[in-house]
Amino acid sequence: MYLLAAQITLILHFMFILFVCFGALFVILRAKIFFLHFPSLVWAVYLELSSSICPLTYLENNLLEMAGLQSYPEGFIEKYIFKTIYPLGLTDEIQMYIALFLILINCLFYFLVLKKLKKRRNNL
Repeated sequence: MYLLAAQITLILHFMFILFVCFGALFVILRAKIFFLHFPSLVWAVYLELSSSICPLTYLENNLLEMAGLQSYPEGFIEKYIFKTIYPLGLTDEIQMYIALFLILINCLFYFLVLKKLKKRRNNL
């Protein structure tokens, strides 16, 4: 039971990361998603710039321990993403670049959203 909960948490964690990276594109479909995406983006940027660990990592670790398995000391990104992309580990500098990437890619997406919304408004 706890293992299943840990696995579900892992999936949700990964989905949250994808939403932070690409959620601005969903704003094209539903403008109200902005009110969910933008705070998520701010939270993710804060975590990266402050070198904090996401609470979902603590939840997953707790569930793994309750399932009798070993938890991992690093954060989700270090455990699942950076070991593949950056095997030497996560540094403060890399986290700053991640935060900048999140800001830039989402600014680009929001620019595209605003452009599309303006086009819709002009067609009315």
